[in-house]
Amino acid sequence: MMTMNAQWQMLCGMAVLIGLSGCASDKTPATADVAVSRAQVAAATSAGAADLAPAEMQAAREKLMRANQALAAKDYKTAQDLATQASADAQLAQSKANSAKATTAADELQNNIRLLREEVQRANATSQQ
Repeated sequence: MMTMNAQWQMLCGMAVLIGLSGCASDKTPATADVAVSRAQVAAATSAGAADLAPAEMQAAREKLMRANQALAAKDYKTAQDLATQASADAQLAQSKANSAKATTAADELQNNIRLLREEVQRANATSQQ
């Protein structure tokens, strides 16, 4: 049976180990978040967000750059926060780009439908004469 002093020492030792493992693992999530953010910025760029949602893309790029700087400075919490914000900005930019493309496609389709209707009306008018 352990004495009260031995139990206390063991509890303190476990607390120190948990604390140290927490510090060591801060780098991994921050690095992963920055990598995910980088991929999302690239995906948004590929989707045409730089042209269709320039403000959101600029915000995403700036936050990603600051996240990389924080990561280099070993400020993992700030890096993780900025990476999360950059990801959100990139997703918003990509959504806006996709929405703009869909709107353009819908407008073009509506125009084509209008032209077809006009042609059908002309053909019907010609055949009735």
